[in-house]
Amino acid sequence: MSPIVVTGTDTGVGKTVFAAGLTAALGARYWKPVQSGLDEGGDTSEVARLAGLPPERIAPEAWRLRTPVSPHLAAEIDGVEIDPEALEPPVSDGPLVIEGAGGLLVPLNRRTLTIDLFARWGLPVVLVARTGLGTINHTLLSLEALAGRRVPVLGVAFVGEANDDNAATIAAFSGVKVLGRLPRLDPLTPETLAAAFAASFHIADFRL
Repeated sequence: MSPIVVTGTDTGVGKTVFAAGLTAALGARYWKPVQSGLDEGGDTSEVARLAGLPPERIAPEAWRLRTPVSPHLAAEIDGVEIDPEALEPPVSDGPLVIEGAGGLLVPLNRRTLTIDLFARWGLPVVLVARTGLGTINHTLLSLEALAGRRVPVLGVAFVGEANDDNAATIAAFSGVKVLGRLPRLDPLTPETLAAAFAASFHIADFRL
């Protein structure tokens, strides 16, 4: 099974929660290549909690940066520079979910954007988007950027309250499959996430 890259239209759209749900549903390993903002906690520990992952199903981050800013700036603050050419998905005997940092055009250094890394890998991408106002613009722009770099797209996964017209409009203009919608969960626990993910998505859509 090919590794799957989970990216978002922006920061804070629910990408990490979706990645945790997908990792658990596939029985996959999880890898976040670049993590900034360790001073505020990290996505890897949150995914491990929500997906119930033992240590052997977590691949360590290649870059662990303290400040909650774009990776290129966080690296500079830490006195290092991210080398995108050295970032390669870890070898895995089973499914692997890779979560990107922020959106597609987030810089990794002063020369390379996150989407450039995805283009080099050529792995299928799930684009996570919010459902509310502004999502049509952000999602279509992100899909155009992916198409321009010939990155394969599995589809769009929405997170938030139902907005059928936004989803239908994005599907109509882009021709990209809408995979489903994960509602905001309160409480957010491994149990509520697993149940909501199973009700919202068809796992066969992610088995390549």
